Amino acid sequence: MLRRNHAILKPRMFGSPLNPLVYLVRNAAKSVPMVGVIALAVMLIAWIVALMNSIPDSVKAVYSYSKYSLGVTPRGDPAMTPKLIETFRNECPVPIERIIVCRGSSAVVRSIVGEWPFVVLAFNPDDLDYFLDKHFVTGIEGRKPEVGGPEALVSEPVARNLGLKIGDVLLGPDKSDDYSPQEVRIVGIAQTTEWMMLTDLEYHKANHFPPIDVFLVLAKDRAAQAELDDWALERFKGDRAKLFAYRELEESTNEMFATLYQILNVVIVTLVAVIALMIGMLMNIYQSQRLVEFGLLQCIGYARKVLLKRSLKEALWVTVAGWASGVLIAHAMLRIAYAVLMEPRAWSLNTMDPKAFAYTLVVPIAIFAVGSFTVLNRFRRFDPVSIVERRLV
Repeated sequence: MLRRNHAILKPRMFGSPLNPLVYLVRNAAKSVPMVGVIALAVMLIAWIVALMNSIPDSVKAVYSYSKYSLGVTPRGDPAMTPKLIETFRNECPVPIERIIVCRGSSAVVRSIVGEWPFVVLAFNPDDLDYFLDKHFVTGIEGRKPEVGGPEALVSEPVARNLGLKIGDVLLGPDKSDDYSPQEVRIVGIAQTTEWMMLTDLEYHKANHFPPIDVFLVLAKDRAAQAELDDWALERFKGDRAKLFAYRELEESTNEMFATLYQILNVVIVTLVAVIALMIGMLMNIYQSQRLVEFGLLQCIGYARKVLLKRSLKEALWVTVAGWASGVLIAHAMLRIAYAVLMEPRAWSLNTMDPKAFAYTLVVPIAIFAVGSFTVLNRFRRFDPVSIVERRLV
């Protein structure tokens, strides 16, 4: 008796027996699996897109120090370096704050997709201080490299990425990718978000080949630097000069991942199509099981339009609940992945990536479209009289 009274009173919790939540709550064993399937699809898409976006984001983060300077090399000709510097001083339309003559050697950092090349820059003490200030270094754990010594200063993201601490070897004779004839040990870790490996210029000149000076051209601020980069890329096109500008990095990164994103779009469309068809089939089955309910309701006076509206609202509730649940689960899982996998290695991952969650919108749209078609098609052929007659017989 109590169970019967509870069943009678339960619809009043939702205001009306025709409230779409009545059926969904009473038949949770049927509605929850559909919500779960949609949520899993949304979570999977958000995960894939966010992790994919973390790769180009990591590229830009690793090399973002180039936002504040333009690197110039003479393509192996040491005689070209002073000529190029003179051209910059005489022809550059943007005020130059400083030109730093330096040298560099190769190293590697770790990424999700393997090792990436990185540069170890060698400065004299004055230029080192200026470079650190230009890249927003707030402090140094340890100290700066001594003049002529096999010592290095790295930034905090580099130390985290490579698992290094003060006293560890950054470059050495037994390292093929991080070579130096002597062991270059870390004596300081710079507190900044920029990635950098820095060593002393005198040590580099005495131990590294070839003896070619390169230089960095720095403007007053980020906007002026971008203008300087644009001018230099046009001015030295075809000359014996290789330029390293942040604009080129962005363009090459976007081109590199364009094909990969096209493949990703195909995968997502296929996944959404499969999920939408599967949910549509489930909705069709559930609608078939409710023919008697709809027939009786229409026979006692409820218009077909009212019943159709109720069914569409039920489909909308299931779709929105599945999408919202999937977004929340995806965000929680991305935060866990960032804390456990990405952040300890200084890798980039936006747990609130708008592009990743925008990709998931196609899931509820496609599923609701298929579900609506299923409901409309079922009601178009709906005959309540024949259903009630079969029920009575």
